[in-house]
Amino acid sequence: MSPSPLPPNLIPEISAFVTKCMAAHDPSHNPQHVHRVVSLANQILARETARNTSSSSSSSSSSSSSTIYNAEVVHLAALLHDIGDRKYLSQVAAISESIQSKQQGATATTTTNSSEAVDPERLVYHVLLAHGVGEEVAEKVQMIVSHVSYTTERAKPQEVKRLIADGYPELGIVQDADRLDAIGAVGIGRCFTFLGAKGKNFCPEGMWVMDNAIEHFEEKLVRLEGMMKTETGREMAKVRTARLREFQEWWADEMKDAVQEDLVYTDNGEKEV
Repeated sequence: MSPSPLPPNLIPEISAFVTKCMAAHDPSHNPQHVHRVVSLANQILARETARNTSSSSSSSSSSSSSTIYNAEVVHLAALLHDIGDRKYLSQVAAISESIQSKQQGATATTTTNSSEAVDPERLVYHVLLAHGVGEEVAEKVQMIVSHVSYTTERAKPQEVKRLIADGYPELGIVQDADRLDAIGAVGIGRCFTFLGAKGKNFCPEGMWVMDNAIEHFEEKLVRLEGMMKTETGREMAKVRTARLREFQEWWADEMKDAVQEDLVYTDNGEKEV
């Protein structure tokens, strides 16, 4: 049985919803990040689809198969991939209220438990139900979004691999798109922006300095190229990772003669030696 048709104007409505819900996020994870990921996901989808079509048409084997992607699922998952980000849990209550308000005026027969709606693990599912999406598509998009993050893949690499191979190929596209926005020139900007906005919570006491961002390059960002799932993603990541490496060289060159003091700054900004 095929999934129910998606409601008309769904994509613009979800886009507007995400923009509203994430408007207060710092620039490293704001709506502009989401829309860049959507654009990258659509680029990857188009190139992978063309690649698969070309491969299938040139193959002499009638049994050859190519990956079939659901473009709507890719778009929805890219739009919603960060809406339940645990780094921004203070926004979940407001998002839940928006969902419940939407449901009150909805005519869909599917209902959502209000206590579940505040759970970030199921937030995407409830957002989609509230916008008239059927349960099958909502569950698929939720499953994809739940496995997009770098942290999740590091913890469950085989599960991510299995999902992509077994009915969720769109996950690979959305992962690649999100990770591409974390590297290259944009990724460098986002890294420093996040450090300024929330980095103090993740840095050792008294060590909230710009070098923390450079350390993050090696901790995570330069590893992303090797975690790409699509051929298109790998091609794009190679270019952006080279930009990271070049920036690292510039940074090292400009900082090599800088005086490094063991300084600690108190909460009121005073310097302690």
